[in-house]
Amino acid sequence: MNTKIMTKFINEPENITRELLDGYVLAYSDKVALAAENIVVRAVPKDPSKVAIVTLGGSGHEPALSGFVGEGMLDCSVVGDIFAAPGAQRLFQALQLFRRDAGILLVVLNHSGDVMSANMAMQLAERAGIKVKKILTHDDISAGIDTPEEDCRGLAGCIPLYKIIGAAAEEGKSLDEIYEIGERFNQQVATLAVAMGSCTHPQNGATISELAVGEMEIGMGQHGEGGGGRQMLESADKTAEIMIGQLCEKIQPKTGDKVLLYVNGVGSTTLMELSIIFRRAHQVLAKDGVEVVHAKIGELLTVQEMAGFQMILAKLDDDHVELLKNRKADAPYWTTV
Repeated sequence: MNTKIMTKFINEPENITRELLDGYVLAYSDKVALAAENIVVRAVPKDPSKVAIVTLGGSGHEPALSGFVGEGMLDCSVVGDIFAAPGAQRLFQALQLFRRDAGILLVVLNHSGDVMSANMAMQLAERAGIKVKKILTHDDISAGIDTPEEDCRGLAGCIPLYKIIGAAAEEGKSLDEIYEIGERFNQQVATLAVAMGSCTHPQNGATISELAVGEMEIGMGQHGEGGGGRQMLESADKTAEIMIGQLCEKIQPKTGDKVLLYVNGVGSTTLMELSIIFRRAHQVLAKDGVEVVHAKIGELLTVQEMAGFQMILAKLDDDHVELLKNRKADAPYWTTV
């Protein structure tokens, strides 16, 4: 082993993805299984008369994305290597496994490798007669609220989307109906990330960016990419106010609107800190008469040991509230009874 990168409890670096997936499905064998190499599926498959929900993305962000495979959520997560897309052939293999008359809804986070893999796999699926529609998530607002969707990255806003469309699929709604429900949510969700410490790549020890002690960067990307908002570290309340202010500028919630508010820890920031941040963001919304009807504090999508968090805000229509709160889900990292 290369002792230079011995900063994590791993074995051979090239085996990380395979070994983490092996451990994951062993721990949650009643909920998930490996259908093929790096293809995580529900242990008890959904009725094939219902639309399948499939996603893809690199490992290293646990519990995302495979932690949300389960009843009422994802049917399949196609896993790439650390911070890397899985490739078109592996995704096409998954689409072949879930071929059905009802169709497949593919959720893709807007990162170049994932988009390339998805587009190529969908071309192969079309030639094979597999019915697939795609939702491309683009919830990161760090590039500016007027930035074209195609230039906005996908962040942790995909997680509540999985719950909403997964519940709709479980109800037996059609592919077109589920796509409309999901795309409507996709247009009403925004995410902003802040970091005060970067992560290292667990396979090679590389650091994507560096932050000095006492600095933070608002707009940090999924893998530690810079966001252009570097400044001195602010208090919890001030940071929350900056971030919820920018999210509200994008989402434009009005008095009486129902919203979702999540604070997602990205690796090494404690639940204590996340709770203090959530408190202030909630206070700002409440002051404006905006009702938080669904909330989470915790780790949904991480970036190894990065210090910081992602704040997710979404306006919810009545059907989104119903599907999010009142429909069963049974995935390893999301349970709704």
